[in-house]
This record gives sequence, structure tokens and C-alpha cells, in this order.
Amino acid sequence: MDKTAFVKTVMATFLGKEEQERPYVLRSLMYAFVYFFCLLLQGYNIWAGFVQWEQAKWLCCVIVFNMFFWFGLMRSGQTLRFKDPFITIPQTLSLIGCIAWAYGVFGPVHAATMMLLGLVMMVGFFNIKPSQARLISLSTIVIMGGVIAYKMVDEPNFYLARIEFVYFVMMVVMVSAISFITSQLYQMRERLQEQQKELHVAFDKIMVLATNDELTGLINRRHMLQMVAQHQQNMSRMGRYRYCLAIIDLDHFKRINDTYGHGIGDKVLTNFAKAVVSIMRETDILSRWGGEEFLLLLKDSDIAQAQTGIERIRKHIANVPMVPEIPELLVTFSAGVSAFTADESIHSCIERADRALYEAKESGRNSTRAFMQPPINSLPPSAHHTAHETSSHHAL
Repeated sequence: MDKTAFVKTVMATFLGKEEQERPYVLRSLMYAFVYFFCLLLQGYNIWAGFVQWEQAKWLCCVIVFNMFFWFGLMRSGQTLRFKDPFITIPQTLSLIGCIAWAYGVFGPVHAATMMLLGLVMMVGFFNIKPSQARLISLSTIVIMGGVIAYKMVDEPNFYLARIEFVYFVMMVVMVSAISFITSQLYQMRERLQEQQKELHVAFDKIMVLATNDELTGLINRRHMLQMVAQHQQNMSRMGRYRYCLAIIDLDHFKRINDTYGHGIGDKVLTNFAKAVVSIMRETDILSRWGGEEFLLLLKDSDIAQAQTGIERIRKHIANVPMVPEIPELLVTFSAGVSAFTADESIHSCIERADRALYEAKESGRNSTRAFMQPPINSLPPSAHHTAHETSSHHAL
């Protein structure tokens, strides 16, 4: 086993395989280190004769139990379903209780346990709310204050009042300072998270503005060209070039703006886009091409199928009022359709659809024209482009 694999195995064994549980298991290991250090101090006190085994055995048992219990609980992953997966308050207060107990039995070296409080609170206060930090701080002051007061009476030779008072004051200052810093850090994290959310929202808005038409909500011209190019690449990888492009132009749209105003014209464009999207195939893509023009990508369709689809849309739109408050305002459109071929560019296909649209408009509007042949440069001179009309003409 190489070094990297060994490290991964150790990490998985002690911290777990799930990434989301590892931070909590790691923090629990730091608490376990504090427990272990208390155990070492206890062993030193027994070896040095400062405390008898009978006085220390129960504390040792409690320390060992807590050390394995909390680590095992974190390692099991069961706490991940809790609102606070680290269960900070119970775990921190249990460790502070052990430190307070050690403070009461360590005799002449009891002051050493005070240094552990700072470490415990720094680990325990990581990523908790200010209210939780204040609760732990107040509990620590009460617990340690009670132990100090009791030991000054019970063992005044080791717990001198004038010295214990200094320890207590320093402990209060330290705990309060850490609680205050925790509150400031929490507020900073909240502000950073809020700023990140605002950045994500702003980024999403920018992406929408960059790819979508603001009025209709359809994708815009630039993004449509990218979508068509991507579809063409996908088709080329499969060795197929079976799709059509249709340019749709609303008939006499200028007359609508002049008669009803640009506000109604905008509603017509918006509702027209919604009406087309509601009836077209889910696989097809509609974009606003510019002004009152729209470009429709008809996937996996030959020219005949594309004509049928456009005609179905045209007949449906002709009977749908675009503005509910003006039911007499009906809209028709003209369309030019072209089928993509392997030996042409996207712009050539669009240009042929545009020329077919021009013929549809020239021949009376409210109709669909489609180029049946490949581009001109791939045909013999006698077979220049022709168009096939598929519907009757009905001017708006």
C-alpha cells in the first residue's frame, strides 16, 4: 500500500468516509485530546503523591467514558440529522464539568486545568450562535465559581482565597472575551454568507440577461446561435444532420404598434411567445431573433415534418387573442423554413430560411414557405432555389 492510500485509509477509519461528518469527528477528536490530557495530569498527580488513587479513580472512569462516548457518537454519523450535528452544548458542558472536577482534586497543581478551559471554549465555540456561546460561558462561570468557592472552604491550604479570587477573575475575563469574539466571528460569517447569496443571485441575473430576452423570456439571438451550434455538433458526432430552422415574423406588427401603442405591442410579443411554446414540441427551441421575428429550431425533423409543425402552430395562433382585453386583436405570422444539410454552415441555413420568409411575405403573408433543396452552391445552375408554399394567404 502506497503512502497516499495509507493516509486515505487512516482518514476513513478515524474521521469516517462521509465528507460532511469529518469536521464534527475532527472536533470531537480535539475534545478527546483534552480528555486525554486531563487523564495524563491525573496520572502525574497520583505518581507525584498529590492525590490518592481512591480520590481520582471515579474521575478517571468518567473521563475515559466521555472520551470514547462522544467520539463514538460523532463517528457513527447519527448526529448528522440533528440541527447541531456537533451537539455543542451537551458535549462542551460535559467536558467543562470534567475539568471543574479535575480542578477540585488536583490539589497544588489545580491551576493547570484553567488553561484547558480556553482550549475547550475555542473548539466548542467554533461556528455556534452567540446565544449558545453565552449559555456555555455563563454555565462555565457558575460551575467553576462553585468549585472554587467549595474548595476554598474544603482545602484552604491548597486553594488560598486571595489566589483563587485572581484565578476566578481571570477565568471570567477569558470566558467573556472568547464569548465576545465568538459573537463577532458569527456575525462576520453571517455577513459573508449573505454576500455570497447576493453574489449568486446577481450572477444568476447576469446569466439570464446574457442568454434570455428580457421581454418574452425566450433565449436571445446570441444564445440561440450557441444552442444551434451545439446541436449541430451533437448531430455530427452521430453522423446525422436532421433538423430544420424556421424564421417566424408577425404580420403587420407595425400596424399593431401604431394602432394600439407599444405597450400592447409588447404584450402581443410576450403572449405570442407563450402561445407558441405551449403548443410546440418539448424538444424544439424557440428564441426571439429580433423585433417581431422569432427563430425556431425543430430537432430531428425533415422539411416536410417541419412544415407540418409550423402549419399547426400557425393555425392555432390565428385563433388565439394575444391580448385578452382586446379580443378582436388576432395575430398571424409568416414563416420561412429550411432544412440543414451537412455541407453548409448554420448561417447559410438561416439565410435560406430568411429568403423563404421573404417570399412568404411577398406572396401575401400568413403563410409558410420552405426551401426544399440544399444551398445554391451545391446545385446545378438549372436548379436554383425554389420554394414550396404550404398554406393559403390571409392578410391580417
